[in-house]
Amino acid sequence: MEELTDLRGQIDRIDKELVDLFARRMEVTQKVGEYKVRNHVQVLDPQRERQVLDTKAALAPQSIQSECRTLFETIMALSRRQQRRLVAAQEPDYLAYLSQKSQAAQPVEDPRVLYQGVPGAYAEEAAAVYFGEGCRRRGLASWEDVFAAVERGEADYGVVPIENSSTGSINQVYDLLAKYEHFIVGEVKLRVDHCLMAPAGVGLEDIQTVYSHEQGLFQCEPYLKEHPGWRRTALSNTAAAAKFVAESGQPYAAIGSERCAKLYGLNVLARSIAQAQANYTRFVVVAPRMELDPQRNKVSALFTLPHQVGTLHQIMAVFAVSGLNMMKLESRPILEKSWEYRFFVDFSGNLLAPEMDLVLREMVECSTAFRVLGNYRSGEEEP
Repeated sequence: MEELTDLRGQIDRIDKELVDLFARRMEVTQKVGEYKVRNHVQVLDPQRERQVLDTKAALAPQSIQSECRTLFETIMALSRRQQRRLVAAQEPDYLAYLSQKSQAAQPVEDPRVLYQGVPGAYAEEAAAVYFGEGCRRRGLASWEDVFAAVERGEADYGVVPIENSSTGSINQVYDLLAKYEHFIVGEVKLRVDHCLMAPAGVGLEDIQTVYSHEQGLFQCEPYLKEHPGWRRTALSNTAAAAKFVAESGQPYAAIGSERCAKLYGLNVLARSIAQAQANYTRFVVVAPRMELDPQRNKVSALFTLPHQVGTLHQIMAVFAVSGLNMMKLESRPILEKSWEYRFFVDFSGNLLAPEMDLVLREMVECSTAFRVLGNYRSGEEEP
C-alpha cells in the first residue's frame, strides 16, 4: 500500500506540471485566436491540424503514439472552442439556425394532427398518447403525404415512426426529415404488442392468409413459422390490414394491436406474438416551426462531412469536450452523391442553454452542411 501511495504522489506532481503547462498553452492559443480575429482567419484549418497531430505523435515513444495523438486531439478541440468564443459567427448554416431559433413557435392549442394509416394504426395511437385521445387527427396514405401536407399548412403536426427497438431505424423517415425542412418538436415511445386477430367464427385452423405491415410480419416471424401453411401479405400498416380482414368475409387474419381488434370488431386469437416482448417504436412529432422551452432535453440534428480523414472524429470531439451525451448516430447515403453520407445525431441538451450556441457553432464549422432538426422532451417522459 505504501508503494501505491508513493506512485500516486508521483502522478499528482506530474499532473500539477501538466496543468501549469496546459494553462500556459491556453494563454498562447488565446493570442492565436485574437490574431485570427484581426486577420479574418478561420479557426479550423484541417490540414494544419492533421500535420500538428502527426508531429506530436511522432515525438512520443512508439508504444504510446496513439495515446499521445488522442491527448492532443482533445487539447486542440479545447483550443478551438476557446478561439471560437472570440470570432464573430459567419457560417451561413449557423446564421440560419439563429434565424429559425428566433422564429420558434409556441405549441398549437387544439391542433390538427396527421399520421400515416387508418384509425387503429400504431401511429394513430401515438398521436392520441401525445396530444390526447380527443385531438383532431386523420390518416394519410404515406409518410411523405404527412410531411407534404404539413408543409402545405393542412395540419399543425405530423406523427411518424422513426425507429423500432427490434428492427432498427426507419430509413425512409430519416430521408424525409432531410428532404423537408420540418422540425421535430416531440417524441413518443409506444410499446408495440402484436396480436393475431380474425373475424368471429374464424379459428387458427381456418386461417389461409395473414395480413399486416411488413414490419409486423417480420417482428412475428418465429410465431408465423409455427404455421407454415399460412400465406403472408404485407399492407400499408397494421390497421389497414385489420380493416381489410374485417371487411373481407374470408378466413383471413391480421397482425396488429388489441386496440385495432376492438376498433374493427375482430377476435384476438393470440396475444404478444412478436419475437421481442420488449418491442417499442419511437415516433416523432414534426412541425413547420421550431418549438422551444427550458424543459426540452433532447436535440436532433443532421450534418454532412468533407471526404477527409478524421472529420467524423472532429465533430465527435465537440460532444466530448462539451460533456454532451450522444444518444444516437445514424448515417444515410446521399442519393445524388455516390458513396457520400448524411449523418443524423441525437444528443442531450436544451437549445436555450447559454453554452449550446457555441456547441452548434463548433459542429457547423466541422461540417459541410448542418441543420438543427429540433429540440424536444425525450419520450422516456410523459408529454
